[in-house]
Amino acid sequence: MFLIIGLSGFISTHAQSQFKVIAFFTGKNDLAHISFVGEANKRFPEMAKNNNFTYDTTSNWNNLNANFLADYQVVLFLDTRPETPEQREAFQKYMENGGGWLGFHFSAFALTPSAYPQNWDWYHNAFLGSGQYKSNTWRPTSAILKVEDSKSPVTRGLSKTFKASPNEWYRWEKDLKANPDIRVLLSIDPASFPLGTGPKQHEIWHSGYYPVVWTNKKYRMVYMNMGHNDIDYENKTNQELSFTFDNPAQNELILNTLLWLGKAKK
Repeated sequence: MFLIIGLSGFISTHAQSQFKVIAFFTGKNDLAHISFVGEANKRFPEMAKNNNFTYDTTSNWNNLNANFLADYQVVLFLDTRPETPEQREAFQKYMENGGGWLGFHFSAFALTPSAYPQNWDWYHNAFLGSGQYKSNTWRPTSAILKVEDSKSPVTRGLSKTFKASPNEWYRWEKDLKANPDIRVLLSIDPASFPLGTGPKQHEIWHSGYYPVVWTNKKYRMVYMNMGHNDIDYENKTNQELSFTFDNPAQNELILNTLLWLGKAKK
């Protein structure tokens, strides 16, 4: 009798969930990315509980197939990307059929030659629109972010500018602002400059336009450049010095995005 009641309660809870999220991750590359993955898999379940959606995780990228994805309205890439042709084809079809996607930081990385070459044109050029990675700031530092599109449900309720958590900020090969399919939602505010501390001078940005959150109008998707925590590499302690989710405004941005993606399933 107890088992039946318990199972009934479980089914009822999940049946009432607004939508289901599945987060894919690798969690093996760069301590800063591993730190973010661990943090995300701790904080997203709390967010899900308080906002009536379900959050599941998997490090098995072979789960990126039609049967598995059919149970989920939103897919997250916490760090890396799918690598096999089968995984990539399944993800593209999922997005073309109206699925939702939120990607963080390294999930958009591509650099030829590297361990993550640009060998997926649809994803990096058509879907993300960013092309290859070009450079980054260092050390991970906070930046003032500027809302570019206040009418988007993703930016609803945010101040015109807010201070982000420390992050390694990326610059991209392609001009996202010139792409008619891309809608830039947030960029780095000029008040952030100089951004980065070096020690290499090219790792400090003094000017320029840098999108950090955007969507492709052809899909239900959002990419966020955030997702690289600050780690004490220099003193070789590998201590975590910052956390992405220790930021109410940034958390509101992430929650807005998930709620929009979860309710937008065609």
